[in-house]
Amino acid sequence: MPFVKMHGSGNDFVLIDNRELALPRAQMTLWAQHICPRAFGVGADGLIFLQEAPAGEQVDYIWHFYNADGSRAEMCGNGSRCAARLATELGLADRNHVLGTDAGPIHAQVRLDSNLVKVQLTPPTALKLDISLTVDGTQFTVHFVNTGVPHAVVISEDVSAVDVKTLGRALRNHDYFAPAGTNVNFIQIRNSCKLLLRTYERGVEGETFACGTGAAASALVAHELGLADESVELTTSGGEVLQISMENDTLFLEGPAVKTYSGEMFIESLGL
Repeated sequence: MPFVKMHGSGNDFVLIDNRELALPRAQMTLWAQHICPRAFGVGADGLIFLQEAPAGEQVDYIWHFYNADGSRAEMCGNGSRCAARLATELGLADRNHVLGTDAGPIHAQVRLDSNLVKVQLTPPTALKLDISLTVDGTQFTVHFVNTGVPHAVVISEDVSAVDVKTLGRALRNHDYFAPAGTNVNFIQIRNSCKLLLRTYERGVEGETFACGTGAAASALVAHELGLADESVELTTSGGEVLQISMENDTLFLEGPAVKTYSGEMFIESLGL
């Protein structure tokens, strides 16, 4: 089974062209659970299937996106940039195109002369600031917004000192966000146009090197709190920079979408 491995600022994905394979959606969860584990599979934060858009849909193509645990996600910012670049190379779409996701249409601009891809995210919803939550007897001020998927945002004076695995898991599963849970972002304000970001991702159930929708949520919250400009750079835990800009109440995410390798999976060895 041929595949392509890509990453967006260290947030990595296995991508499969599903046009000829035609894998039924009912089997995709199992494939994600077997392909994404790093010791026994290819290793990735998520699995992406690309295919033609159904007749009548006003998009160039669609994807099926699954987290490493097999859960289906409405949207992934870094994943959408990787999908956009590969779709352009596969001839599924032109350089400027629209990707169909569970969260709605995503407009993408692929720079053919570089790895940079810019996507227009779906309109943010459910913004709520200054939520007081208690974890293990300690009170935290948490902010929330949905930028395609749900995101909690916590401002820290030093993100390098945050126990993202422990605190992220506790907030991700907090009763306040039940039953779906939430992704959790920890940000540090360096100045009005530069932020540091660490993210605990729902579905991956751990910290990832970057999260595009989390970067958008963090930038939006910081701006709403008067701590950041409309255009900011977020340095991820992987050390790369994502650009978030707010233009006429619309969020844009720009950053690298890198092809690391292509290959063939022996699906029988993966139990598929």
